[in-house]
Amino acid sequence: MAFSSLSSKPFNGSSSLISRPSDLRKLSISTVQVSVRPRQPKQLQIHAAGSTFGNYFRVTTFGESHGGGVGCVIDGCPPRIPISEADLQVDLDRRRPGQSRITTPRKETDTCKIYSGVSEGLTTGTPIHVFVPNTDQRGHDYKEMSIAYRPSHADATYDMKYGVRAIQGGGRSSARETIGRVAPGALAKKILKQYAGTEILAYVSQVHKVILPEDRVDPYSLTLDQIESNIVRCPDPEYAEKMIAAIDTIRVRGDSIGGVVTCIVRNAPRGLGSPVFDKLEAELAKAVMSLPATKGFEFGSGFSGTLLMGSEHNDEFFTDEHGRIRTRTNRSGGIQGGISNGEIINMRVAFKPTATIGKKQHTVTREKQEIELIARGRHDPCVVPRAVPMVEAMVALVLVDQLLAQYAQSYLFPINSELQEPLAKPKVDLPNNVAV
Repeated sequence: MAFSSLSSKPFNGSSSLISRPSDLRKLSISTVQVSVRPRQPKQLQIHAAGSTFGNYFRVTTFGESHGGGVGCVIDGCPPRIPISEADLQVDLDRRRPGQSRITTPRKETDTCKIYSGVSEGLTTGTPIHVFVPNTDQRGHDYKEMSIAYRPSHADATYDMKYGVRAIQGGGRSSARETIGRVAPGALAKKILKQYAGTEILAYVSQVHKVILPEDRVDPYSLTLDQIESNIVRCPDPEYAEKMIAAIDTIRVRGDSIGGVVTCIVRNAPRGLGSPVFDKLEAELAKAVMSLPATKGFEFGSGFSGTLLMGSEHNDEFFTDEHGRIRTRTNRSGGIQGGISNGEIINMRVAFKPTATIGKKQHTVTREKQEIELIARGRHDPCVVPRAVPMVEAMVALVLVDQLLAQYAQSYLFPINSELQEPLAKPKVDLPNNVAV
């Protein structure tokens, strides 16, 4: 081997010229030319979806507060479910802005249109596309916020994450995105009602310091009409007036307050939820805590259960007149071991005061200059009245997803009739021209 030939070529550590230890001993470090090439960084691609929810009944929301519109795509919906735009519109109307003096004055009809996945009034089993156009936009209201961050809003963190953001209306951080949740939630509620008689009802149980006592609401007899009987969506008329007064007081000052939404589920099928990471209460917590402005979640006895002893907190079993295993109390909130037990499911969700207010606040600009900001735009002085259908929707999406999972895993083959109950057969009124 010629030494000169080796010294004239780059040495990269992988040459086949050096094949024996004796060859290696003949080399002098000073005569070896090492060519170091700059390492090219690898291009990494990360799929950070974040806008899709569910495993079997999958919902993807899209759109921004001041874009062309908002909506969703629903994939995995069972076929032959009767559905219409009017069915979805009921809950969209409960969510829409401009309902009363205690909500944002933005005027949107939130009229939905189904573009696919439904034929002759029935779901086809293919993706369902629902769209709601934006019609009342005031982008100029956000001029100041294009350079300054609203305190406690997502303005700063969106910039920190993406390096860019949709300024008008907060873009995807706006509660207007929840249209894409409420519409499929209405469909999910219909499926649950028809299949198992499951009812999901949410209501306002606290506004600021006005707290509705638990014994003022009977979860077994509560109706939607009671909840919708007033603009704050509290089923107790006396406390509803107190809550409305609290919102009115703060609204005229250009400030905001928070509150709590309580949600109950009646006739939930037994067996929903899976150990260990997909426990039903964990799925519910993630779902409702993904809503804008949420700051707390309690399930069953919640934090108050920490004040009890096991002998006080345990829900003792008994057999009812129909031979079904039941619990005498329901501090577990209808879920034990992460699995529904057939009792009423109950939870509470805390919502913070609306971040955008009409009072002067200290903040910083994108250029990191400290300034004072008075935010403009139209915003809810208290979000909880409009959050009621949003909470119902997210709970429904969890339950219908878990229902499909339970059917596929535990009811595909004959059940153990001594321990399991058969899932109810759907009660669906199909058009006369549809065969079953």
